Amino acid sequence: MTSDPFALPGRFWRGNLHTHSTNSDGVLAPEEVCRRYQAEGYDFIALTDHFIGFFGYPISDTLPYRNDRFTTILGAELHSGAMQNGELWHILAVGLPADFTPPDAPDFSAHPGQETGPAIARRARDAGAFVAIAHPEWSQLSLQDADVMDAAHAVEIYNHGCVTGCDRGSGVYVLEHLLNAGRRVTLCATDDAHFSEPDHFGGWVMVRAPENTPEALLAALKDGAFYSSTGPDIQLVTWGETGVEIACSAAVTAVLQGQGSRTSVKHGHSMSRIRLPYGQLASSPWLRLTIIDAAGKRAWTNPVWRNT
Repeated sequence: MTSDPFALPGRFWRGNLHTHSTNSDGVLAPEEVCRRYQAEGYDFIALTDHFIGFFGYPISDTLPYRNDRFTTILGAELHSGAMQNGELWHILAVGLPADFTPPDAPDFSAHPGQETGPAIARRARDAGAFVAIAHPEWSQLSLQDADVMDAAHAVEIYNHGCVTGCDRGSGVYVLEHLLNAGRRVTLCATDDAHFSEPDHFGGWVMVRAPENTPEALLAALKDGAFYSSTGPDIQLVTWGETGVEIACSAAVTAVLQGQGSRTSVKHGHSMSRIRLPYGQLASSPWLRLTIIDAAGKRAWTNPVWRNT
């Protein structure tokens, strides 16, 4: 198996990777966004305002809002070019340099001759960013779109704003399509918070890093050293020869997923130590876990790859 974050040195830091402010279409000023996330117990956020001309191509400066218990990572939600449905690409870029060159994206419409979504994503990744396909269900992203987005580190498996706003917040189908094609992408849960509706404090990542600094967090994100959650905590995952063992907060269901329709599942009450046999998933090239609590909240591990 590939390595997983639970065996790495350091600790888990809670963060939101997708957030908006009054620098684009959010309701709150950057300082208040940062204050609220710290007050809610987060260790870091990325303020990712919409990188279009209408808002002046903002990469919001959140450096003044860092302190000894809270940090920020610069970033933006990038837009350029049309997807297959004719709508504009939405690409999360966490860890952008402040001088990242804008595309010709004046507004939220796709225009002929624009830089393509895959091209701006590659530029962002080359510039040092952690790149994720944002809210694929909300965007109605096609599988063909996903196939050409070759710079993505991750897919948003859960977008809280899209869940609360229109019940289109999943990324499972796109994620597993890419995994089945051999793409070693990870998954992330986010808020996509605008604070105009209850779109905040609902989805986050838990990043394993030696310290709560932008550099350490960004390196861990790129390495896949994190898990994602809407509620449950995962303390330890041990991948054995014939099955996987999980230590977690109280859960009612644990699911092991892999290539194809087969799963390994255990249901119970207040389960905190769980073992799932691989069974028919023993030959799957990748495996991942979903933990569900009594309130229906979920946590997801990143995929691990066998024999690598």
